[in-house]
Amino acid sequence: MDVSKTIPKAPIETCRTLLDSGLSALNLYLSEYQIVQLIDFIKLIEKWNKAYNLTAIRNREEMVNLHLLDSLAIAPYITGQHVIDIGTGAGLPGIPLAIFLPDTAFTLLDSNAKKTRFVQQAVLELKLNNVTVCHHRVENYYPNTLFNTVITRAFANLADIIKLTAHLLAPKGVLLAMKGQYLDAELAKLSTPALAKKSVIPISVPGIAAERCLVRIESLTPTEVMSWEK
Repeated sequence: MDVSKTIPKAPIETCRTLLDSGLSALNLYLSEYQIVQLIDFIKLIEKWNKAYNLTAIRNREEMVNLHLLDSLAIAPYITGQHVIDIGTGAGLPGIPLAIFLPDTAFTLLDSNAKKTRFVQQAVLELKLNNVTVCHHRVENYYPNTLFNTVITRAFANLADIIKLTAHLLAPKGVLLAMKGQYLDAELAKLSTPALAKKSVIPISVPGIAAERCLVRIESLTPTEVMSWEK
């Protein structure tokens, strides 16, 4: 039996109320058009989830909190005009952020062809002219233009994230790794240069009790990346 069919769907009006309240708590201000885009994105995930298994979240209200607001909570920390979301999956956090920042160029990268097909369709239906979708493994992706901000969400441990994405960062670029609260083991594996350039920013997401944080690491030189182990 499809368990998702037994879960009552929250009315779209309820989702809209949750979204409006969450955006206010985050001090983020979006136009009516942008808010409609965000709600339409949830509808697309819900529709495609039946065949593509994009996310374990089936409840619309949870999608607002765990997908939309969780993604948008890091918006104030994005810098520059070129941003890449590594391991974007169903387009998270890339699509909500691209909706919020329409003048910023986003690249959404994932190695899963099924998921990038969904993301490409979502980009078309939401009319996101600032988004490029790439089906690549991150270690094999060498773009013509480097990125001011690299974002990862539930992608890998910090040490691996840095080593896999270092070649994508422009000089003075920043890596933003979305993480939970327990970071001691991951931080212990970082090289001395990485530790010196890192900051851990607490993130409060409306509707989510679990603690979140954002690890910000300034771009490392090739020498700093190569001399990795302590």
